[in-house]
Amino acid sequence: MKINKGVFFVLLGAGCFGFTPVFAKLGFGHGYSLGQINLVQMVISFLLLWSIAFLKGDGTKGLTKKNIIPIMITGCFIGLTSIFYYGAMQYLPASLAIILMFQFVWIGILFEWVFNKIKPAPITIFSIVLILVGVFFASNILNGDMHGLPIKGFVMGILSAFTYAAFIFFSGKVAVDVNPLTRTSLMVTGSTILVFILFMKDIPPVFPLEGSLVTSAAGVSLFGAVLPPLFYAVGAPLISGGLANILTSVELPVAILSASIILAETVKAVQWLGIVLILVAIVLNEIGPNIIRMKKRSKRTILHQHNKN
Repeated sequence: MKINKGVFFVLLGAGCFGFTPVFAKLGFGHGYSLGQINLVQMVISFLLLWSIAFLKGDGTKGLTKKNIIPIMITGCFIGLTSIFYYGAMQYLPASLAIILMFQFVWIGILFEWVFNKIKPAPITIFSIVLILVGVFFASNILNGDMHGLPIKGFVMGILSAFTYAAFIFFSGKVAVDVNPLTRTSLMVTGSTILVFILFMKDIPPVFPLEGSLVTSAAGVSLFGAVLPPLFYAVGAPLISGGLANILTSVELPVAILSASIILAETVKAVQWLGIVLILVAIVLNEIGPNIIRMKKRSKRTILHQHNKN
């Protein structure tokens, strides 16, 4: 029963995150700048998360003066991801920006190799190759759909993958014993400060707050910075880390589908093939090593029984 509940909440969190491109694109469609959308969405996220944290109470467990700043610095990667990810959407179709951001999967493996000296297993390397092949098809290079798209959009999309991978990497190491809600609130605080520094010139144009700006920013905030962390905080502890990683990959098809249905972006069959390859690679990377270990254990057991006989 617990596993079912954990699966449900993790899937819900990933599904929510898949709707953020819709609201970002709507904001750009109304003529708002990247700075305006990020400023308002960070303020909304900040207010909502801290309000929930204070209402719930008992959120200072494990929190010290020494780990507040590291948590906030880690949270800056959320702000950078938001800037690069939504920035890419200014120049590229949402579906392509999503695919570029999803490269955080193999970039995270690279971080583990560089910083933790954990060399990827052969099956992991195969998964990375499969992801890159998936990207080739998903980006629809074969039909020349990328021709004429600004290189700035591609650079920002890849940068969003690096910053998101960095957030996942460091958030798994910084003050992990602190209450998840308080930790998330402090991370968003760090992001809010960073966004205000980077987009200081965009603060005056935010006022007076228009309904369409608040709606777009609130959608990005709720589905990107508030609901997913809360659902993950509930569901992730109830399931294994590997299963959680597999389930969060549902964000990719949800985001592509929402871009296709709501934003009317064309997603061709060859692109869906690429998306499927990316998802298969993620699942393979998570369960492959376990299957190999199980096979080796089974062989040892058979040999042991054979030698006894």
